Amino acid sequence: MDLQLQDKVILVTGGAKGIGEGITRALATEGAIPVIIGRNAEDNQVTADDIRAAGGRVTVVTAELNEPLACERAVQEALAAHGRIDGVVNNAGQNDGVGLEHGGYEAFMRSLHRNLIHYYLIVHHALPALIKSKGAIVNITSKTAETGQGGTSAYAASNGGRNALVREWAVELLKYGIRVNGLVVAECWTPLYERWISTVPDPEAKLREIRSKIPLGNRMTTKEEIADMTAFLLSERSGHTTGQLIHVDGGYVHLDRAISNT
Repeated sequence: MDLQLQDKVILVTGGAKGIGEGITRALATEGAIPVIIGRNAEDNQVTADDIRAAGGRVTVVTAELNEPLACERAVQEALAAHGRIDGVVNNAGQNDGVGLEHGGYEAFMRSLHRNLIHYYLIVHHALPALIKSKGAIVNITSKTAETGQGGTSAYAASNGGRNALVREWAVELLKYGIRVNGLVVAECWTPLYERWISTVPDPEAKLREIRSKIPLGNRMTTKEEIADMTAFLLSERSGHTTGQLIHVDGGYVHLDRAISNT
């Protein structure tokens, strides 16, 4: 299916690693021009070089998204490079374990900047360009806003905010023809996930336990599956879809996890 993303300039925050990398690669494969926005210049460049070696196009903007002024600069750099913005994928963030019992005000606020505030700021600064292009926005969010997890109040709150912004922006931007959707991730294998699982006493046993609770296939979602749905939501092939929270999670959130498919 031709997603009609050829030559579309799409900002992808955290686009060099994990889910963001998968999205960046999928967009480049579709002929779009992803703009990687992330704080690690080396990671950004490695991913960009690999995409270019495969014949794709990509732009790199190094920015610390926790800093409000850096968000504005990142959008301006993308505009200076391409003169337009056709889409935004808000993806950067980290489940940082700032909980109710262990955290406090300053840690909580830092986590909101790490996981939510830049979602607003990137779109705020990109909005004039998105209005011109009648672009699309996808917020990558987490199941923690719906299921809870324990010990991660700030991340859960951030994802609740991400979900709320999907619905709010979808309403506010109807008049411009801008579509806004969210993609909710549950158990997806990424470098951050691998780093976390390595800290538990028996990583293999823990993985088996987690996989057993994912109804469809008893396996984790791949970043490529997240990326493909993101590309679809950015494309005109989903031209009448807005204000939706799409779960690409093998049924983890909504199906009975006691079900066995064996």
